[in-house]
Amino acid sequence: MTTYLIKGARPLGGDAADILVKDGRIASIGDSLTVPSAEMVDAAGLIALPGLVDLHTHLREPGREDAETVETGSRAAALGGFTAVHAMANTDPVADTAGVVEQVWRLGEQAGLVDVVPVGAVTVGLKGERLAELGAMADSAARVRVFSDDGHCVADPALMRRALEYVKAFDGVVAQHAEEPRLTVGAQMHEGDRSARLGLTGWPAAAEEAIIARDVLLAGHVGARLHVCHVSTAGSVELLRWAKSRGVQVTAEVTPHHLLLTDACAEGYDPVFKVNPPLRTDEDVAALRAGLADGTIDAVATDHAPHAVEDKESEWAQARPGMLGLEQALSVVVETMVETGLLDWPGVADRMSVRPAAIGRLSGHGRPIAPGEPANLLLLDPSSRAVVDPAALASRSRNSPYAGRELPGRVVATFLRGVPTVLDGKAVR
Repeated sequence: MTTYLIKGARPLGGDAADILVKDGRIASIGDSLTVPSAEMVDAAGLIALPGLVDLHTHLREPGREDAETVETGSRAAALGGFTAVHAMANTDPVADTAGVVEQVWRLGEQAGLVDVVPVGAVTVGLKGERLAELGAMADSAARVRVFSDDGHCVADPALMRRALEYVKAFDGVVAQHAEEPRLTVGAQMHEGDRSARLGLTGWPAAAEEAIIARDVLLAGHVGARLHVCHVSTAGSVELLRWAKSRGVQVTAEVTPHHLLLTDACAEGYDPVFKVNPPLRTDEDVAALRAGLADGTIDAVATDHAPHAVEDKESEWAQARPGMLGLEQALSVVVETMVETGLLDWPGVADRMSVRPAAIGRLSGHGRPIAPGEPANLLLLDPSSRAVVDPAALASRSRNSPYAGRELPGRVVATFLRGVPTVLDGKAVR
């Protein structure tokens, strides 16, 4: 294994230092290190952060390889600074058995670009009728610890309670897509004055908040871990804050697009901006940023949702919801949280690496940048700015909501256990 000497990086935005990476780990950190046999990486002016961990990625394989594969999604993740991603279960076939989650895990191992961590379905076929093989998936080679019907809410409260009780046995967590389905029939965008004016059926904030309120009560009652996916409303932030004050074991994530974009994007009826949950109001965006800053929201998760051209380039009502997120996630956080003074670099590391790794129970990720720790690292140029070109992205799909937008920050290098997956801003393989 090649030894790398990273010269002049700023760990967590602090003072410049040299980082020696050897045998998959950080061997030493210091000033003016010299190792003649090491390959030099010039990191002057670059921020060193622990490799990012995404709790919410759609890799589409098996079943929709026309939109994404484990390999192409892994490459996009590495280019975004990620060293681990959680692959959601809404594939075809659904990842509701040990066999399917092991298939996804092995595809990730073969790609070798990031650690692909399968998420198991909560219910068989995502149908919300009976529990999937939770224990078998937990005991499989994939060691599943996160379970979600994402794309669908586990709407039956009795079934949700049983799922929460079941995963306690192996320290698992149920990640809920919080959407009361009876309140969102035919919904196209956030419910409000704008949806009424545009003639699009509204998705009320209460549909999300009602499920969060129910589920934090259930999680508190049974003493289980609950994770709330893609929080999008100010009311949801308040509910989470209340639940945490009561000692409920609840964590939550927010997507980059919900930190940056609002329902005003729907004005042009461009379906690239159609997403579930929908883009909300300026007030919701401000509350989400504040909740992430104060730790009420634990993590940034991309909800990277690639779609084939025919699924997006259509009338708004027919288009499938979802957006790309992996390659621009860190840049969006830099713009919305760092440049606004809401988070410092240790805070970014905490919300995008440390806490997501802890939620997913990934012991080798989200670790300090310190001697002896696994060399899962990224190097970021915070001074770089670039306009997003969807055609230049690694994903098989092109449905980026950031197309044509100039964003700050560029991932220059990513290391997975000491092996570079990205160097000079380009995928190594």
